[in-house]
Amino acid sequence: MEKRKSGRIYIGFFVLLLSAVFFFLLSLTVGTSRISVSETVQILIQHPADSAASKIIWDIRMPRVLSAMILGGALSVAGYLLQSFFRNPIAGPFVLGISSGSKLCVALVMILALQHGIMLHSAVMIAAAFAGALLCMLTILLFTGKVRHMAQLIISGVMIGYICNALTDFIVTFADDANIVNLHNWSRGSFSGANWTDVRDMTIIIIPAMAGAFLLSKPISAYLLGEGYARSMGVSIFRFRVLLIALSTLLAACVTAFAGPVSFVGIAVPHLVKALFRTAKPIIIIPAAFIGGSVFCMVSDLLARMLFAPQELSVSTVTAVFGAPVVIFVMLRRNQERSAT
Repeated sequence: MEKRKSGRIYIGFFVLLLSAVFFFLLSLTVGTSRISVSETVQILIQHPADSAASKIIWDIRMPRVLSAMILGGALSVAGYLLQSFFRNPIAGPFVLGISSGSKLCVALVMILALQHGIMLHSAVMIAAAFAGALLCMLTILLFTGKVRHMAQLIISGVMIGYICNALTDFIVTFADDANIVNLHNWSRGSFSGANWTDVRDMTIIIIPAMAGAFLLSKPISAYLLGEGYARSMGVSIFRFRVLLIALSTLLAACVTAFAGPVSFVGIAVPHLVKALFRTAKPIIIIPAAFIGGSVFCMVSDLLARMLFAPQELSVSTVTAVFGAPVVIFVMLRRNQERSAT
């Protein structure tokens, strides 16, 4: 039995890694300017500076694909951490309004900076997104002592998201036309426009956050079995909750700062990964969720830019189409389990 489980884990990671490599190469080759796989591999190995195809791959497509991989993985892990914290399968940055809070603060900072001709560093965007996400997260935590059912808490998060979106629209109403265009492109959710500086900055934030999430694997396992059990295993509940909130909020805020609000990835991918591995062990699910989120967002970004090319869809449109059915299925299955008990 144990050999079968370990074999399934190895196969699961092999499938995820193979999918990541396949869609990575496909994203580099497919576009308005098609480049063959052999030419793409040659460019990646030799890196010719004078080739037009090389510039397309290294300056445009590569940063975009890497952004989709890094941010998609971060958003998936953020969703898993929130689901673990609230012990709710549909908790996620987008549903709880955390992404909307980040969007509100980033929009406000962007408009103020653009009106005064100030170029924003990515650190400022991340700080603004983190402040907005943390404010929404703390507001949701205040509701935890007021509501009796987790469903009411989720609804509260959705309402907070609507309020933040309404305030964002109100702010945009009084912005200049040029600022509205810049904000609109970002607020739709997209990995386009990413450059190597963005990839560097998001990597500096996300890698330590991912390491911290992975180190919390054992405390998360204990926490999922109950607070009493976690305390008996030596877990400081208060410190654990603070770390879990900080890491999930930071990961979600970083995604919003660079790509705008991206929906349903944080909810759907952890469930898909659990179904693939048939386990809920955090030490397996956290790295698997990162790779799965990377693949999910690479596929979504590829479809967003190719379905109606040269017209490009927002990546949130595609992620919602594939992610929403997963959420509906999870809710229906949970209701069936409750009815059976």
